[in-house]
Amino acid sequence: MVMSGSGERVVFVHGRPGDESWLTGGTIARLHSDGSHCLVLFAGDSGPESSGDAAITAALGELGGDSWRWLSPAPEVAGGAQRGAVDDALEDALAAEWATAVVVGELDENLRAAVIRAAAAAGLPVFVSRRVSDAAAQRLVAIDVSDQVDRKIRALRHYPGRWPVPAGSGAQGAVVDGGGLAVSGTEAFARIDPPRPEPVAVPSSTVLSRAVAGALGLVAGVLFGVLGTLAHQATVTVGSVHLPVGLVIALVAVGSLLTGLRLVIGDRSVALMAAVGLLATIFVLSLRGVGGSVLVPAGLPGTLWTVVPTLLAALVLAWPKIPTRH
Repeated sequence: MVMSGSGERVVFVHGRPGDESWLTGGTIARLHSDGSHCLVLFAGDSGPESSGDAAITAALGELGGDSWRWLSPAPEVAGGAQRGAVDDALEDALAAEWATAVVVGELDENLRAAVIRAAAAAGLPVFVSRRVSDAAAQRLVAIDVSDQVDRKIRALRHYPGRWPVPAGSGAQGAVVDGGGLAVSGTEAFARIDPPRPEPVAVPSSTVLSRAVAGALGLVAGVLFGVLGTLAHQATVTVGSVHLPVGLVIALVAVGSLLTGLRLVIGDRSVALMAAVGLLATIFVLSLRGVGGSVLVPAGLPGTLWTVVPTLLAALVLAWPKIPTRH
C-alpha cells in the first residue's frame, strides 16, 4: 500500500460495519481515486444500531466502491477446526482478490493473528490502523486523505446509529461517538512484518547422506577421468579420414555425468565433487610417468581433453538453478 496508483488491490478487514468509514474511509477513497481496487471484509454483524447491508453498500459507494462481504465462518471460536476454517477463508479471500496488501482495523486478538498469518502465507504486507496521536510511540505510515474528507463524512452519515454527523458538517465537522471526535485529514497505519521462520536444524542423517553423495560424486569423477584419458586417443579410420571417436565419446560422457548430477540432485555440491575428481585425475594422468610414458600426448586431442572438461565443469556449476513450477 504505497498510493502509487499502479493498480493496487488492498483487502481491508474490520470488526464491524462503520469501522471501514471511520478508520480507513479516506484511504479507501484515495485508493479508488488512484485506480486501485479495495475489498472490505467484516468479521461480525453491525449491531442493533446498523442500517443493514444497504447502508454498507451505500457508505462504500460514497468512497468509490461497493466490494465487501462478511467473513465466513464467523471467528468467535479461536481454536481447533474453527481456527483453521478462519485461516482458510482469509487465505481464499486474499488469493481470489490477487491482493497486494492487507489493512487491519479494530479486531479481537485471535482474528488479528489469523489475518497476519494469512497475509504472511501469501507474502503480503500488513498495515494496522492507528491513531495519529500514536505516532510518538511508534513509527507510522501516514496517509494524506485531506482531499477525501468530504467523501468520508458522507460515508459516515450512512451509520447514524454509530456516527451521528451534525447537519452542515464539512471537512472540519465533528463526529459524535460518546464524545466529540473530529474527522482528520490524515489516517495512520503501523506496518507489521511477517514472523520470521525459526531456523530449522539439519538432521544428522541429512548431513551424512550429503557426505556420502559427495564421496560417490568424487569417485565417479575419478572413474570417468581414467576411462576418458585411456579412450580419448582412440580413432576410427574411414578412407583417409581419422575420426576422433574416443575423444567425442569421452567428452559426451563427461558432460552427461556433470549435467545429470546437477539436474537430478539439484544443488552444486555433488557435481562440484565429481568435477574435482575428474579434473584432478586428468591433470595427474597428463603428467609424464617415471619411465617417460605419457597418457595424454601433445596434439589436438590431448589439448581438447584437458581444456574442454574444465569448460564443461565451469558451465554446469555456474548455470543458475531453474525454479520449480507449481
